[in-house]
Amino acid sequence: MNSRSQGQALSAAEAALEALGRKDPVSARAAVSTAVERDETGTFSSFADAVYLAASELEESGDISESTWNQLADAIGPGPLQGIVEQIR
Repeated sequence: MNSRSQGQALSAAEAALEALGRKDPVSARAAVSTAVERDETGTFSSFADAVYLAASELEESGDISESTWNQLADAIGPGPLQGIVEQIR
């Protein structure tokens, strides 16, 4: 496993969450796409699904539902991204 690639995946996942916090679905999708591409462990596949769902909600209603935020939190599990989710939800 290339730790540099995994670090890039983590940074991209963080950027996806930050984009969701800014209500920017296009940037969120682009960032999570990069996260999945760089991820060598498969860690971000369910997270990507949750980001796509959140981005769709933003486009449809301008907001992200509590259940989708919960899904995002569950998809990433404990770790540095969890704090970002809690900070921006």
